[in-house]
Amino acid sequence: MPSTQLPSAAGCVLQDAGTEWDVIRVPRQTGLAAMAILGPRCGAVVEAGDSRAVLYFFVPRGTANSWELDNTKALGLGSSVTIPPPRRTQGPGPHWRMCPGEDRLLTNADALHAALADAFGPRLGEEQAG
Repeated sequence: MPSTQLPSAAGCVLQDAGTEWDVIRVPRQTGLAAMAILGPRCGAVVEAGDSRAVLYFFVPRGTANSWELDNTKALGLGSSVTIPPPRRTQGPGPHWRMCPGEDRLLTNADALHAALADAFGPRLGEEQAG
């Protein structure tokens, strides 16, 4: 992941989305539930580690162009993401909730969408199948 700025004192780097990958930003609790639903299909995930309480899922480049799911935000070209050092798994500050591996950076966008939809639960006014 090439950086677009110098590393910070904490070892984090700011990287542009939309060139090698896009990112889906979700509320922390929903993201944790989606990670559990995805299990081993989950790619790398960064926790912001600040008052925003959000997780960032890495998805294939171009996903942001067509992403639609309430309470989430797709970040593609023109957006940047703070990337923590490779093995930082605790805060303070940005850290990995799921570390990237040689073959585990990206989450399949369709699987993530389905997991997030399940994690958010039924929307007000929708009937539950029973």
